Amino acid sequence: AGAFRIQEAAALDCVYGYACGLEMTRRDLQQQAKDMGRPWDTGKAFDESAIIAEIVTVADCGHLGDGAITLDVNGERRQTGDLSELIWDVPEVIANLSEFYHLRAGDLIYTGTPAGVGPVGPGDTLAGRIEGLGEIALTIGEPA
Repeated sequence: AGAFRIQEAAALDCVYGYACGLEMTRRDLQQQAKDMGRPWDTGKAFDESAIIAEIVTVADCGHLGDGAITLDVNGERRQTGDLSELIWDVPEVIANLSEFYHLRAGDLIYTGTPAGVGPVGPGDTLAGRIEGLGEIALTIGEPA
């Protein structure tokens, strides 16, 4: 059925599951758009810019309120955080988005990342983990 203008108290009822994901930014394309006073969408929405691991259903993992979040780049820890440190919790995020969008089954919502973002390039290996959900690992390829 979906959700539109849903209240925070009912937001978690809309969640099918959770997963570890990597949401990437092409800073070169983002900067070009900024320089021209244009929206940054080309720097955020490119092929393979939002990679996601297998979704773990709420029935299997519950609603996670805490748990370590990490990202390793080429075997070195680059980011460390905890789900409890989210600026807005999941119900707040869903309620806010539903003010502007009709949320439907299959929609994916990425909630952000701990401090420590930085550049990666072709050949770099990334391993992201969320405690209780698992891991996603990949190697950066050449840009299209």
